[in-house]
Amino acid sequence: MPSSAVRRLSALLPADRLLWQPEQLAAYQSDALTAYSALPLAIAMPETADEVIALVRACRADKIPFVARGSGTSLSGGSVPVAGGIVIALNRLNRILRLDPAQRLAVVEPGVINLAVTTAAAPHGLHYAPDPSSQPICTIGGNVAFNSGGAHCLKYGMTSNHVLGLRAVLATGEVVGFGGPSREQLGPDWCGLFTGNEGLFGIALEITLQLLPKAECFHTVLAGYRTLEQAGDAVSAIVASGLLPGAIEMMDALALEAATAAVHADYPPGCEAVLIVELEGPREVVAADRVRLDGILAASAPVEARPARNAAERLAIWKGRKSAFSAVGRLSPDFIVQDGVVPRRRLGEALRRIAAMTREAGLRCANVFHAGDGNLHPLILYNGRNPGELTRAEALAGRILKMCVAMGGSITGEHGVGLEKRDYLPDMFSADEIDCLQRIRAAFDPLGIANPGKMFPGGEAPAFVQHGLHPLEKAGVISRE
Repeated sequence: MPSSAVRRLSALLPADRLLWQPEQLAAYQSDALTAYSALPLAIAMPETADEVIALVRACRADKIPFVARGSGTSLSGGSVPVAGGIVIALNRLNRILRLDPAQRLAVVEPGVINLAVTTAAAPHGLHYAPDPSSQPICTIGGNVAFNSGGAHCLKYGMTSNHVLGLRAVLATGEVVGFGGPSREQLGPDWCGLFTGNEGLFGIALEITLQLLPKAECFHTVLAGYRTLEQAGDAVSAIVASGLLPGAIEMMDALALEAATAAVHADYPPGCEAVLIVELEGPREVVAADRVRLDGILAASAPVEARPARNAAERLAIWKGRKSAFSAVGRLSPDFIVQDGVVPRRRLGEALRRIAAMTREAGLRCANVFHAGDGNLHPLILYNGRNPGELTRAEALAGRILKMCVAMGGSITGEHGVGLEKRDYLPDMFSADEIDCLQRIRAAFDPLGIANPGKMFPGGEAPAFVQHGLHPLEKAGVISRE
């Protein structure tokens, strides 16, 4: 029999959209970071914004924890359920509500797939710039929650740079409206604050996205190097030259092996690393920048520099890169995808240190990363069935994060903190800074019921109960419905 809490929620949704049987819950017990799992009380599957609001308000009234979930592609455990709570699955809120080519914007529901926005905009010569590796399956709501980036964030920025407006329901049940159809806004940047909150504030119901014109021309080069240091030096040289490519990506030998096995990608032989460098923009600008790029790459002494001769070859190059994370599954039954940032000038040093730490741990590590902005994605391979290997893999992941902070970087570039990195937050922020972050969270969620246990060390953030008017209501940015 369902619990009393589930029976109360059943008044809000039809029986086929409130799942509570153990075999139904199993599919939702984890996200893409499968090392963490938990069984929730139930899975709620709303189809409208009003149903989402009603669910959140019911959770607020009964103090039931809830986790919003899209496609479950989080790599930091950010959408792992909370035992004793519910999952609000948003995949059925998948409508593009408005596409305005003149204003270059799209208004979408949170369950819309990232790639679907570009597909809808393409006939108008537009596209949506953020392109995570999970672009064909990840949702815009999840992108907003974790401020996702992608291969082209070097030039175009993260999700936060493309969100113009939001309508959301906070964990208090209050409905808020942030931003609008224009970047010309007065007052605090509420959209910027909400984007990247990892589900700790509430749930986005409608997201207004900026669309950009499709590039007129591309020039994509695959360059292979004998050592990681040479590839890192080439990245530094490209950025120092003043060029701003759409993307600069790097893959090491182990990642190349995986991509070759998975999608038959063709890479120069005998390389410890390859770079993918892509220029894009007006034809005349790309032509001029290509000359400069070719000179820089020639001076970096690659084994081979292979430009894509047509659109098919360009797509083949990117297919190998975009498949790298999943392809590593061919080399190991389990792996942790880490996500840290180091200054570009220290890429070579960081990779040498990661290699040394990996050898000391007795493990293997494939490196795939956004070299242009120093966003590392070490993929630590282990076998969870072997006693102690997961512990060693997690310890190695922690050492890599500490190294990133010590180098002047960050514990996350785009995957978020989630469950995986919460104990490393004090390595990056002081106690006073973490207290400030917790107080901001409490302004949106005084009871701590929205995605509890994530981001902050030691589990749930303290519930700073607010009295009188809500702080955001005082600022005139929320409405009560």
